[in-house]
Amino acid sequence: LSLWYGNFQALKGITLTIGPGSRVALVGASGAGKSTLVKLLVRFHAAWEGTITIDGQDIRGVNLQSLRSQVGYVQQDPVLFSGTVEDNIRVGKPDAGEREIVRAAELANALEFIRQLPNAFQTEIGERGVRLSGGQKQRIAIARAFLKDAPILVLDESTSSLDLPSEKLVHEALDRLARGRTTIIIAHRLSTVANADWIFVLDGGRLVQQGTHEILLRETGGPYWKLCAE
Repeated sequence: LSLWYGNFQALKGITLTIGPGSRVALVGASGAGKSTLVKLLVRFHAAWEGTITIDGQDIRGVNLQSLRSQVGYVQQDPVLFSGTVEDNIRVGKPDAGEREIVRAAELANALEFIRQLPNAFQTEIGERGVRLSGGQKQRIAIARAFLKDAPILVLDESTSSLDLPSEKLVHEALDRLARGRTTIIIAHRLSTVANADWIFVLDGGRLVQQGTHEILLRETGGPYWKLCAE
């Protein structure tokens, strides 16, 4: 895969394979191309060269709505909108029943704090969820992903800006969410990727290393070793 932004080449000849049901990580410094690579997966951008296939099918031939329905996305700054807690969770599955929404909130470690809000699930959260803390917003986004129940999950720096108590709750929820799904973790903090089945190391838009945490650390002085030493 290769991708240009004007005169800047963001991705340079990347080839990788992710096994179904596996948990993989994309790591590298800021600007290495991690998020750009995932944006190609959901066709926010189109690759200049190369193809992306899911189960052998070129995603360029898949209906865009159908493609994106197969991918759950939890990012560092969740996209919430003015409305109720229930409205924001229901985005994951517009026709979901009340029991499904409550169950999704429970799995996301969100049910307890939601029930303590003035109007529980009917509480207005304000534009971009301004009335919620960072950890609460993240758990609403995770509940949405549980409700969507997509087979592919992308976690983009999902815990990088949380305090420790919130991070613990979010980590528990994300581990639960990832079970049985093909999961792609984008991270700067390498503590979050040590247990990944496979790690891809990007640098300057190139894939420079791949392997397990243990294998990559054996390459003393290598790109991953240096990231861990920072």
